Order: sequence, then C-alpha cells, then structure tokens
Amino acid sequence: MCRSIKTLRPPAMPEEATEEDMRAAALQYVRKVSGFRAPAEHNREVFERAVDEIAEATRALLDGLEVRGAAARKPA
Repeated sequence: MCRSIKTLRPPAMPEEATEEDMRAAALQYVRKVSGFRAPAEHNREVFERAVDEIAEATRALLDGLEVRGAAARKPA
C-alpha cells in the first residue's frame, strides 16, 4: 500500500484528524489504486468522486472506531 498515508487515529495522531488530513489520505489512495498522479480530463470526474467517497468513508470509520485507552490520553 502507499507508505505516505499516515495513521489518522490516536495514539498515532495526538489531535483529531482534520478533513484536510482525510482528503489527503483519500487522494493518495486513489492515486495508488488508479496508477495516476493526476487524471486525464476524461477521467477527472470519476477520480474526484472516488476521492470524495473515500474521504467520507474515512470519516465514518474514524467516527466509529473505539480506541481503548484513547480517552485516558485526552486532556480533561
């Protein structure tokens, strides 16, 4: 897989992942899977839609994960 995609959940990230973090990870994933750094004009729509959908799936995943011990690390 793409080694430049970083883990977006605690404890790897001390703060909550931003929308920008999730979109960057989604973009890296789509680039890796498609084999294109930037799509041709005729593929741009499907490429961007994939990035959007993967970013949304990432948000749903992170929102649904329960990381044991993460609450204890957060300041009160």
